[in-house]
Formats: sequence, C-alpha cells, structure tokens
Amino acid sequence: MKKNMLLTIIIISILICSFYAFYDIKMNYRKYSTSTTEYTGNNNNNNNVISDKQEEDNTTKDKDTNKSNGIFADYEELAKQKLKELSIDEKIAQTLLVRNNDALQTEQEQYQFGGIVFFEKDFKNKSRDEVITMISNLQSKSKIPLLTAIDEEGGKVSRISSNPNLTSEPFKSSHDLYVDGGFEAIKSDTLRKSSILSNLGLNLNLAPVVDISTNESDYMYNRSIGLNAEDTGKFAKVVIETSKAESVSYTLKHFPGYSNNADTHKGISIDTRTYEDIINNDLIPFKEGIKAGAEAIMVSHNIVTSIDSKYPSTLSKPIHDLLRNDLKFTGIIITDDLSMAALDEYDNKDVQAIKAGNDLLITSDYKTSFQNIKKGIEDNLITEAELDSIVTRILSWKYYKKLL
Repeated sequence: MKKNMLLTIIIISILICSFYAFYDIKMNYRKYSTSTTEYTGNNNNNNNVISDKQEEDNTTKDKDTNKSNGIFADYEELAKQKLKELSIDEKIAQTLLVRNNDALQTEQEQYQFGGIVFFEKDFKNKSRDEVITMISNLQSKSKIPLLTAIDEEGGKVSRISSNPNLTSEPFKSSHDLYVDGGFEAIKSDTLRKSSILSNLGLNLNLAPVVDISTNESDYMYNRSIGLNAEDTGKFAKVVIETSKAESVSYTLKHFPGYSNNADTHKGISIDTRTYEDIINNDLIPFKEGIKAGAEAIMVSHNIVTSIDSKYPSTLSKPIHDLLRNDLKFTGIIITDDLSMAALDEYDNKDVQAIKAGNDLLITSDYKTSFQNIKKGIEDNLITEAELDSIVTRILSWKYYKKLL
C-alpha cells in the first residue's frame, strides 16, 4: 500500500514539473517571438512597435538631450532671472523686431521693443558717424539691449553697401562670390561684412539665403547661391561657422525652402512640391547650418501643401514642429515681415504667429502687433507661460551674444 502511494506521489510530481517546464518554454517562446516582431517591424497593426517603457525612456532621453544641447542652454538661468524684472508689456515688446522709423527715437523708451530692423532708406546719404549715432541713441533708450538687424545679403539686397560712405564697394551676391572665388570668397566676404556691420552697431544679419534655386527664371534665383542641395549646405556651413568670429549673428532663410515659388511681397504663394522633395533637398542647407551652430532661422510665407495646406509657413504649427522636432533646432525662429501681401487675408496673424512657434515677429505696424498680442493674452489665446518661454529664449540669446 505504501509503495503504491509513493509511486502515485512520484508520478504526480513528475506531471507537475512537466507542466511548469512546458509553460515556461511556451512563455519564453512567446516573449522571443514578440521581441523578434518588434525588431523586424513585421506587425500588421504597427510597423514600428515600441513598448510603453521604451517610448517613455526615449521621450525622457529626447527631453534631456534638448535641454543639455540647446544652443543657449548655458544662459537660460540668467534669462529666467532677468524675465522676473519684466512687465507683461515689456515681455510682449521683446518678441517684436520692428521696422525702423523716425518715431522710434521717442517711442522705444515707451515700448521697449526687442529689436529693430533697418532698411536702405535708414542709411541713405548718412555718414558712418551718423549711422553709429542713430543706432546708439536707440540702444540708450532700451532697458534690455536691442537686436539691431539688417538684410545685408549682398547683390540685389544691399542695405548699407548701397551707400559709398559706409563701404568702399557694394557687397556682391553669394552667387557672384562663389563664381569668383568659391567658398574661400564666401568666407572672406562674411568676415568683411561682419566687421563693417559690427562697427556700425548692427548685431544681426537677416541672411544668408540658403534656398535652393538653379533656374534663372525663379524669383529667388538672384538672391540664392544657385547651387544644388549639397553645395548650398556647404555654403550655409561656411557662413555660420565664419560668422562666429564676430559679434554679428546670421539668419538662415527661408524655411522650409523657397524653391521656384512666387514673390510673397506681392501675394499668396503656394508650394505644391512633395514632402519627399522638400525633405531630401530643401532641408539639407538648414540641417548643415544648424549643425554649424546657426542661432536664428527665418520662416517663409509660402503655403507648403504637403506639410500644411491651410496656412502660410509663418503661421503653420506643422512647419515649426518640423524645424523644432525633426531638425532639433533650439535657436530663434523669426517670421518674415508680417506686413507682406501673402498674409493680407489672414486675421489675427500676430497671435497666430506666436501660436505657430515663432519667437520674433518682424512687423512694420508695431503698435497694432503689440496690441493684438496683448489682447491675445487677455483673451487666453496666448498663455503667460507661452510668452515666458519665448522671451526666456530671446533673453538667453542676448546673453549668449553678450548683449546682456
């Protein structure tokens, strides 16, 4: 009897062990199978299967990377302290890069704008000393030093070099420079240009144009270097790297690439190219410029239908998300002039520009822009936290540039 009981216990034990061994093998097989599916992407429901834990880790890693590698990260704490000293009105004013006029010599003290853009008329027939005085007077009225900006592309778009009192000869276009002496000529021109601008009191150049245009009939051709994507990328890299030798910052434009589109000064321009074409060509110069340390990028007014068929790039959040999230740009995003005809039919464009992701708004009608943004905050269209984030980045840039 005892032998039979012992035999029964042994048999039951063997069966239990066999069951658990089989279960363990099955679970390991399922785990291995799932892991293989995730790695190879062979899953009908999702071709990029990532576990919740992996996704959380990757998100945290991306946030940490952006925080530690942000171009102005070393100055963020200083900027946050400075931010505490500003009123709401002063914060709004910091987001505006306003077009110069005679009234600003008195109105800057009232508004405290973040920056002023100067055009050819502002330099016409003036001596070097008169220009220095004009700019220094505006700086003296500013609690926080101004960004003093200019479009000095060279060639067709020359602001100061059209005045022989300010330069010995006009700046050449990037295309003519390249034809004459390749990238060494580009480098020498950038150094000369930066030195002249800096000595006049200008600290921001809204150039270079890194749009790809190889067709002479294109609107942007005469302002571009006229090379393919790879060589235009080298051009962007050379200008940005060379510019670091002086106190003048340079601005890559016009994101996400102008191509053969119409003149947005005159009306709406619609870009119907494929997303792949833009990614594989037009973004290359911006990527190279960002890697080289670009501090600022200007966005175009073109409607790029493959990314956002509703809004011009300036007012488009998907366009700005592409720049921030895909290209990992942590610097300053600047609008093209909001007074241009391409934006005429869009209401509340100042608020839309902020919500889209711009940091600095170029505006000719600065009083209206100021009031529109202020009302946007009062109506909770823009939160104070959003405004603080933008102004912190602008102030960080000013510390980076040693303006503060």
